[in-house]
Amino acid sequence: MKPVKNTSVLMGAAFLMATSAIGPGFLTQTTVFTQLLGASFGFVILTSIIIDIGVQMNIWRVIAVSEKRAQDIANLLLPGLGNMISLLIVLGGFAFNIGNIAGAGMGLQALLGIPVAYGALISAAMAIAIFLIREAGKAMDRFAQFMGFVMILVIIYIAFTSAPPFGEAALRTVFPAKIDLVTIVTLVGGTVGGYITFSGGHRLLDAGIKGQAVLKQVTSSAIMGVSVASLVRIFLFLACLGVISKGLTINAEDPTGSVFHLAAGNMGYRLFGLVMFSAAITSVIGSAYTSVSFIKSFSPRIEKHENKVIIAFILISTLIFVAVGKPVTLLIFAGAANGFILPVTLATILFAAYKVKIVGDYKHPLWLTLFGVFVVLVMTFMSIKVLINLDF
Repeated sequence: MKPVKNTSVLMGAAFLMATSAIGPGFLTQTTVFTQLLGASFGFVILTSIIIDIGVQMNIWRVIAVSEKRAQDIANLLLPGLGNMISLLIVLGGFAFNIGNIAGAGMGLQALLGIPVAYGALISAAMAIAIFLIREAGKAMDRFAQFMGFVMILVIIYIAFTSAPPFGEAALRTVFPAKIDLVTIVTLVGGTVGGYITFSGGHRLLDAGIKGQAVLKQVTSSAIMGVSVASLVRIFLFLACLGVISKGLTINAEDPTGSVFHLAAGNMGYRLFGLVMFSAAITSVIGSAYTSVSFIKSFSPRIEKHENKVIIAFILISTLIFVAVGKPVTLLIFAGAANGFILPVTLATILFAAYKVKIVGDYKHPLWLTLFGVFVVLVMTFMSIKVLINLDF
């Protein structure tokens, strides 16, 4: 393979993973948790970044060398395990997608002043249009990259406009005044939990980038995806911190929109609408694409009509939102739930990395294995603690 030819796909996979993570829940969680922890939220972000990189490098590499999707790897390891994981992923993807559709509608309402339901329908139509194009994969890659860059530029502008206390943020990132396990589990679950963990790896596989020869490229793409999502998280955190440090009151009903408005006035609120719409519609696409990638290997008919199934996934999510709406806590809960799923999926991949029938003669780096085991143990412990305390 020619590296130059792969560049757009590698970037597309990275941005698909990142923009799948950066949804309405991502924006809401970052704002709410900055209010809760202040500058100490920087420590949570740093912790989640380290965990995210370890998770993605382990999973993307094993998918690449095995040349199989995650559910097929799991079924080879233990018959039926892949089916169970697929069910969890698809259910989680639906939960997220209902919220993503809602977020897209809210974004267009803030940007253009149209009703949320109409905005949701317009957004769904735009997402569906991607999968009506003959080369839907390339269209998805380019769309994710463009919208990702839009979000990064706008949020950096808002962060500097809010004039946050950079010194305190840096200090508390290393020496936090308080630590909250719920926020760590939720952030990790919302960034690399559930379907998000596999979005980029499955995209590369579908694009034909697989095998040991491309591991360096796969690793770079995984790190790039985490870096893009983390960059947005960091600057949104700084924007929120700047508003909070001035003693301004954030509207609990629209926390992120309130931050943008307080930082940059009416124009800031319009920019919030642009960011919310960008985050939501890319997550709609990422959620639908990755969720369907978990079931298409179970039936030749699903694989043959993949784009039609993705379109149906988006339509059903949209109709559910328009008909019944969504609970206020759905997105944060879904992120935390994905934090519980992560140890299961990561442990599965780690076991598979040492099965010759799955990875052949590939030798998984020991340091990555140890890091992966550490993440599994830590996330399991934190998830159990959160579950016992029920501190949502």
